This record gives sequence, structure tokens and C-alpha cells, in this order.
Amino acid sequence: MARIIEGERRIIKMSVDDVLNIVREYQQITHNSCCYEHTRELLARADFFVPEDV
Repeated sequence: MARIIEGERRIIKMSVDDVLNIVREYQQITHNSCCYEHTRELLARADFFVPEDV
């Protein structure tokens, strides 16, 4: 679970599972991408969510 650390800037501390989930989503979204520009377009339309540890 992610944890938000308050300070001058908000920092999100993520677990290994959180990072691996984001990588897995990235791979699924960009699987059929043909080039850098297409990858950026796909990612711009995607939403990534990380559950917060409360």
C-alpha cells in the first residue's frame, strides 16, 4: 500500500507490489505501441491508481 508523506512536497512511498502493479499496467497499455509518440499518447489517456494505506 502507498503512504503519503506530508512536508514541503507530498511524497508517495510505495511498496514493491505497488511499483510492480504500475509496471504491469504500463506494459499492458503500451503492448501494441509502435513508437515513442504513440506510447506517450496512450499513457496520457491512461489513469494509474495506487491504493493509499490509511
